[in-house]
Amino acid sequence: MSQGKTSYAASGVDISRQDEALRRIKPHVKATKTPGVRSDIGLFGGLFAAQFPEQKPILVSSMDGVGTKMKVARKAGIWDTVGQDLVNHCLNDILVQGARPLFFLDYIAAEKLEPEVIEQIVKGMATACQQSGCALIGGELAEMPGVYAAGEVDVAGTIVGLVDEADLLPRLPEMQAGDVLIGLPSSGLHTNGYSLARKVCFELEKLDVNDQLPGTSKTVSEALLAIHRSYLTQLMPLVKAHQLLAMAHITGGGLTDNIPRVLPETLDAVIDTQSWQIPALFTYLMEKGGLGIDDARQALNLGVGMVLVASKEQAPAVLAGLKAAGEAAWVLGELAAGSGHVQYK
Repeated sequence: MSQGKTSYAASGVDISRQDEALRRIKPHVKATKTPGVRSDIGLFGGLFAAQFPEQKPILVSSMDGVGTKMKVARKAGIWDTVGQDLVNHCLNDILVQGARPLFFLDYIAAEKLEPEVIEQIVKGMATACQQSGCALIGGELAEMPGVYAAGEVDVAGTIVGLVDEADLLPRLPEMQAGDVLIGLPSSGLHTNGYSLARKVCFELEKLDVNDQLPGTSKTVSEALLAIHRSYLTQLMPLVKAHQLLAMAHITGGGLTDNIPRVLPETLDAVIDTQSWQIPALFTYLMEKGGLGIDDARQALNLGVGMVLVASKEQAPAVLAGLKAAGEAAWVLGELAAGSGHVQYK
């Protein structure tokens, strides 16, 4: 018997869709070009000039994704916000070590590449990169039927930034009991807790993305797709002025697991639970999902997107500077003798 012939497209991978997606995203990528970029999209690797003004430059890198928030984007048909989420999440992760962003690389994979969807995702990435002075220097598009279910899209990103050794955070030897914890608000779930949110909203409560989320003035899609905000503009001046001892980005693990990542083993973070009101989105998910407060503090940001540590002497100036920048910061608590954990009071 003779073997039948087939084609790559017949096997489920259509190169023409990738080519069309690349054509669509090129202008968005080009718009993020910074002086350090030495290559255009399409090469095997992105080029960036390693010439920095810092006296003792240290490269800082991080990688992350946006998890099942992608499934909410599919339901709502809104894709550019998850692109911004991805970049801003990574930006914040290197910011807490005092780093400014240099360049970003993305990975987008799907059961079937949809050029118009890919364009919107990359457009969102480009928007966040432009806002932060970060170059979108390269990436990868992968069409993988059999690996991803029909209609599924996944994104991940890698960021590389730079910090002068003199600005590096956290400053563990300088931290002591009495140092002040300062909270900065989140814009929503950011990129964590979406398995819970989807179960509550779409399975238990049978809400549609266009329904109003109870207790809020927003639709379900507006609440769940609120962009994971970047704190770069507000906080980099404080880093350069050496007004901070540490920062913690509150992502998966919540306050309970993320603050200890920047504490010495001899100090605890004592959180004043009366210092802020947990936003309605979180209380709704907790109530309808049967989530206790201890679990919620470990799974969700509960309205606190970033935590700063400042000395008692510097804290008033930090708060004043943030207020002048339009940031609604507040005293979240303080450090006390302990063993590197979080206490709630």
